[in-house]
Amino acid sequence: MDTIGVYLFTGFMDSGKTTLIKETLVENGFEIESKNLIVVCEDGDEEYDEEKLKNMNTSVVFVENKEDFTKDFMDKCVREYRPDNIFIEYNGTWEVADFAEEVLPESCELVQVLTTVDATTFDNYLTNMRTMMMEQLFLSDVVIFNRSDENTPKIKFRTAVKTNNRRAQIVYERKDGTIDETPEPLPYDMSKDFLEITDMDYGVWFIDAQENPKKYDGKTVKFLALVYNPDKMKKGVFVPGRFAMTCCIEDVQFIGFKAKYDKSKEIPHKSWIWVTAEMKTEFAMEYKGKGPVLYVKEIEKAEKPEDELVYFN
Repeated sequence: MDTIGVYLFTGFMDSGKTTLIKETLVENGFEIESKNLIVVCEDGDEEYDEEKLKNMNTSVVFVENKEDFTKDFMDKCVREYRPDNIFIEYNGTWEVADFAEEVLPESCELVQVLTTVDATTFDNYLTNMRTMMMEQLFLSDVVIFNRSDENTPKIKFRTAVKTNNRRAQIVYERKDGTIDETPEPLPYDMSKDFLEITDMDYGVWFIDAQENPKKYDGKTVKFLALVYNPDKMKKGVFVPGRFAMTCCIEDVQFIGFKAKYDKSKEIPHKSWIWVTAEMKTEFAMEYKGKGPVLYVKEIEKAEKPEDELVYFN
């Protein structure tokens, strides 16, 4: 028997998982070419029309309790329904981290993880259910912010996702179901060759440069940085960066760029400096591929700022 492709749909209740599964079945032609199984682990407002799905070569099974959602259960489903593809509407309150190891039998392979997010409630979930929200986002291949509109803070949402999962593709879907492909505005003028990055803009710049390094090729930037330069660091290389907070103190992490400077050993570890550097895209082991590398032009000593953190909000 060929390996069965599994598509995992995560997100909190009423975030749009059921609608997305229906759209995926129709738009990707799964109902025509394949025999499909939908495993529903959560009862939301949107329901499946099982009679209609039968005509689309698709069956539906339900799981109420997490302790029942096991490899034995999935093996039984595979034997009974013999599907080519399995779509799992996961319960938004269940942990996702060990899903592949604990639930999927050897006959199944996780193809893609898609997470739906209600753009109107995302801020509230970040504030009150941060751990659960971030766990879902961490494993996602695609994050869909539905119910988006012109007031959706795209930069803030994108940054919240990308600080936890840089590989995730982000999609903004309007209330009418159309995709919003409007470019996300940057807080600085990319038409200029010199960019002075403020503390307020640092997080946005970091994420955008990591995602689109070629866009910054040849740009000269200046920013305030904390130095990461321990004795074990390779000569001629150091990392200027900042401690950044996404939404709360538990999210604080150091984010910085690889920088090349022939006098790097003269810069004390954990000192504060103003960095002026040219950005180039090149292969770096630290990035496990190509990424932005700073070629330092000038270093100036700086005073520790009153607030050492930068923010993504």
